[in-house]
Amino acid sequence: MGRRVRYDGGAKPVGGAVVGRWREEGRVVVFCPEVSGGLPVPRAPAEIVGGDGADVLDGVARVLTASGEDVSRQFVRGARLALEAAQEAGVRVALLKESSPSCGSLRVYDGRFAGTRVPGRGVTTALLRRAGVRVFGEDQIAEAAVCVRELDRFGSA
Repeated sequence: MGRRVRYDGGAKPVGGAVVGRWREEGRVVVFCPEVSGGLPVPRAPAEIVGGDGADVLDGVARVLTASGEDVSRQFVRGARLALEAAQEAGVRVALLKESSPSCGSLRVYDGRFAGTRVPGRGVTTALLRRAGVRVFGEDQIAEAAVCVRELDRFGSA
């Protein structure tokens, strides 16, 4: 959403008419699970090793930096805080950054730090989905908008 919270200290804003309308309507909750989980900006890049976000939540996989530091605890803590914020705000649909070890909804990096993405979910995405939140990547704004309209129509958004 334009905040400088990426691992490299940068930002990747998501814009467009739909997101702008959601902001105007007060539907947007801006939250970075990695920073909220205790990681600094900038920080070492991290990838999920041994599975995806669901596996990290289940203790089967880990989130590691390229130097081997285990940051799984911070990622799980950030995911839990994101879920709390979503529940407090009544969030039913989330739009998150794709490929992130926290927020990836369709794909994440493969854990080898070679720039290769594989199908999978980030830690926060996995936890939000377990709680019934519908999660979309920033390249799925149209699909998220359809979901929001359907929830609005049935009084659930």
